[in-house]
Amino acid sequence: MNFIPLIELQKLNPEGEYIYKSVNVSLLHSLDDACREIKDNESAINLLFLSTGTMLSGKDTEEGLNYPVAVSYYARLRFIVNLLPLLRNATDLRRVVTVLVGTKEGTIHTNDFQGRNGSMLSLQGHFSSVMTFALEAVAENAPTVSFIHVYPGFVKTSYGNDFKGPMLTVLRTIFNAAFPVIGPLMATTIGETGERQLFFATSAKFPAGDESAAAGVPRPKGVTVAQGTNGKSASGVYSITNDGETVSPKVEQLLGRLRKDGTAQKVWSHIEEEEEGVAKVKNVRVPSAQG
Repeated sequence: MNFIPLIELQKLNPEGEYIYKSVNVSLLHSLDDACREIKDNESAINLLFLSTGTMLSGKDTEEGLNYPVAVSYYARLRFIVNLLPLLRNATDLRRVVTVLVGTKEGTIHTNDFQGRNGSMLSLQGHFSSVMTFALEAVAENAPTVSFIHVYPGFVKTSYGNDFKGPMLTVLRTIFNAAFPVIGPLMATTIGETGERQLFFATSAKFPAGDESAAAGVPRPKGVTVAQGTNGKSASGVYSITNDGETVSPKVEQLLGRLRKDGTAQKVWSHIEEEEEGVAKVKNVRVPSAQG
């Protein structure tokens, strides 16, 4: 298969086995099929790395979910919950990394969880908090797994190429022409971003909440264990920048208030309700974080 990432991996390690599978991540029943295939062929998973996303908006999936939210949020959480038993089965590192908008947490709009009344950008704080609290909910039932919500910063990728329209085409053309000049001042290269994500995915700086669980590659001298989203060191759930820094005191206080007033608990309840609705339409089972 002429798939560039596979070719690069084979060059790095010719003895490795690399399997590519194309899946429509906007549809939960398609994700379930893919996860079922993985579980049929694997007994354990050390690392689940998620970066699904889209700039398309203004439409629903055939399962009734807001399209960009289905791709960027529901898909990731479905992967996590479906594959959690295999992550628990790993004898060494057990980690989930979701690259999205870590450390950008903000107010949650409980009357519009799916963000139908705003753009992904304008609701960045809302969606960041939704992802972080969802990870915390899963982590309660998976103390031997660590969860990291990362903000990658500005990286020039193909993200947004699926966003169509004449004005956007013009803006994209201008941006691509100007990028060689402004890019080095603003962006992190794909190579450097990959190196950082590899560190986040493997380092003992981000251990699971269970102290007895495998933590990962030993921390370099002088590198301390990260503070979790609950303000405690080594909590098992982390929200970090592309530099590996955790949430600011202001965001930490906000998250604390949202937990105290019950908003955090509403996040997972909403996710389960939406997936129950999809299940009724498609006759599929809603996976449990406790499974």
